Amino acid sequence: MSKIIVLFIIMFSSSQATAKEIATKVKESFEIENSEVFTINSKVLNRKYDIYIKVPSGYFNNENSKKTYPALYLNDGPHTFKVAAGVTHFKSMNRAIVVGIAFAHREDGQYSRVRDLTPERDESWSNYATGGAADYLMFIEKEIIPFVEKNYRANPERRILSGHSLGGSFGAWVLITKPQLFSSYILTSPSLWFKDEIIFDLEEKYAQDHKSLAANVFFATGALETPENGMKNNMVDGHKRFLKRIRSRNYQELHLNDEIVPGTDHFSTFPVGLAKGLRWIYQDLW
Repeated sequence: MSKIIVLFIIMFSSSQATAKEIATKVKESFEIENSEVFTINSKVLNRKYDIYIKVPSGYFNNENSKKTYPALYLNDGPHTFKVAAGVTHFKSMNRAIVVGIAFAHREDGQYSRVRDLTPERDESWSNYATGGAADYLMFIEKEIIPFVEKNYRANPERRILSGHSLGGSFGAWVLITKPQLFSSYILTSPSLWFKDEIIFDLEEKYAQDHKSLAANVFFATGALETPENGMKNNMVDGHKRFLKRIRSRNYQELHLNDEIVPGTDHFSTFPVGLAKGLRWIYQDLW
């Protein structure tokens, strides 16, 4: 037995040495091709945010010098930008400028996002500030979008907003408060439960004064986002009821698609929903 152990140690040591001989570290970390990082010193919010921007392949080619592109805007940038960079890697999907908005400088990411992505104050969130969505949306509209469209060939008529969880419910709120700011929305696992499902009341108010909702909208929630699978809130039920409500309005100019994604939970729905949403927007509508 001792001979076998010694032989294994020798073989393992040999394989380790071989690996070091054939691999040479050239960079500290992997970099996303055609991407840049900027810091926006927001006058609207009086805070600094980093934004990550990736352009499609061929963007810098001479034959594309006058071509404009859709722009995909993502909140929760440190997570969603990396996913979107992967989703848009292959040629058929690599058709948009990807913009990821990070969290406020010197703030915990969860604190920053809860404040910025919630439309109204909710005193039950004792550990977090809430209700900053209106200011955050103004920051996007007045500072981020103009920066992108000034410095990149982004088509202002083809803006896409995507978000997950609170980012998804933020997108739903933008859809029914300022739908014209974006032409398309991809919203995954939206937290429609926030503040006793206030999004339903806000949609009711919108419907009272509007017959049209001009947007392409894709909703996706994981089939496992239920209390039976460990979720505090029944995301699947909220998704179904909200989509039923919107469809009952028969809004003019609304192109709506949705899916309860089999086999995904709250932490795995975003990549699937984003890929399916982009594919639907690219192939079926543009």
